[in-house]
Amino acid sequence: MSLSNWLLLAAGLLALLGLLPWMRPRRTRRGSRGGLGRALGAFALLVALLLAGLGGLLRQYHWLTADVPVATISLRQLGSQRFEATLVRPGQPDRQFEILGDEWQLDARVIRWTLPGQLAGMRPVYRFERLSGRYGDPKQELVAQRSVHDLREGWDFWEFRQRWLAGLPVADARWGSAAYLPMIDGATYEVSLNPRGGLVAKPADPKTELLLQQAGW
Repeated sequence: MSLSNWLLLAAGLLALLGLLPWMRPRRTRRGSRGGLGRALGAFALLVALLLAGLGGLLRQYHWLTADVPVATISLRQLGSQRFEATLVRPGQPDRQFEILGDEWQLDARVIRWTLPGQLAGMRPVYRFERLSGRYGDPKQELVAQRSVHDLREGWDFWEFRQRWLAGLPVADARWGSAAYLPMIDGATYEVSLNPRGGLVAKPADPKTELLLQQAGW
């Protein structure tokens, strides 16, 4: 059992003990002994409240340290430096894009909340901007055909924040974040958003890990 659960369990036991002096018949609470029991009970309730608060904060902190999967990208090679990418996002239909180059790149716009918002369980807000291809050789990047796909759709929280919340200290940081990895036929990648608000890409299965090793990554 985690430390946060132990603290919450201890808080529950202390709260029960703290309530006992107040649950006795009225005649047993008269005199010095009754007053001492109530004082100890109040102290136990206070400690229980502190332990419960600490346990809740630790539980939130543990949750905030976990990466949140936001997308997977699967690749199928169509030709030389030409791939079909299938983008899968939770709660949205799969989409296919043709990407040119040696590597795929996923860009997002991110807002991370201030500490009170984080402790309240508010995750970083993100919005995918584009999926594009890039070439491993910078010289080829300057002259070769580019492929960029716009992923923006629906309501834009970023514009809402800029217009209505810009003067409030609700955002700890806001920036653009990107993740990229090589395009390999048959590879599948998982893209996650970490608690700091950055995109992180990694192989989604052992097959992709092996393909990366064979490609020298």
